[in-house]
Amino acid sequence: MKKGLMLCITIMLMLSSACENVETTSTANISQTNTTREHESETDEPNIPENTAEYCDGVWTNLDSETEKLFYGTWKVEKLLGFANSYNDASEYPTGQKMIGDEFIIKKDFFSSKGLKNYKDYQHELKNPIYRLEFICYNSDSFYRLFKTDPDPLNININDKVKYIVINDSSTKLGIPLSFFIVNNDRVILVLEATSFELKKA
Repeated sequence: MKKGLMLCITIMLMLSSACENVETTSTANISQTNTTREHESETDEPNIPENTAEYCDGVWTNLDSETEKLFYGTWKVEKLLGFANSYNDASEYPTGQKMIGDEFIIKKDFFSSKGLKNYKDYQHELKNPIYRLEFICYNSDSFYRLFKTDPDPLNININDKVKYIVINDSSTKLGIPLSFFIVNNDRVILVLEATSFELKKA
């Protein structure tokens, strides 16, 4: 009888000890998993746009004062950035090198692209041009959806805000084949139908 009782107590103690070990191991594993997840979330954050708008806003309005301040001036074509993937244009595909170093003028009451001397299709001179802000894109995904242009070669990042500006002749109301991307009110990109160039103020 005593031997049987002692055997039962011994078995119960062994089972109790085994359960404690399993619980400790399980708690340690959970703690390690949580620490790993926290570490992963700190180091491997996915690139998610701050503004998750899927499409660009069509605004069709005049330029605001902040945009005018950046936009007006004499500009020099600094380097070729890339091409839209939908169609070609009149510039020298695929390098556009004859455009590099050329200048043009953007003023409130005057626009001249006569300085783009190697391409007649892009030489215009307008008095009282109409500058129109047509679209605002709030992230690189919405930019790509609208313009079918890879944002990476244009150095447009996931959370960049891009304004699209067109120019119309005030006498005919017709547009000219030059337009512009303004990135974060900091950079200006010239768009010749399907080719994009980085600009620098002269």
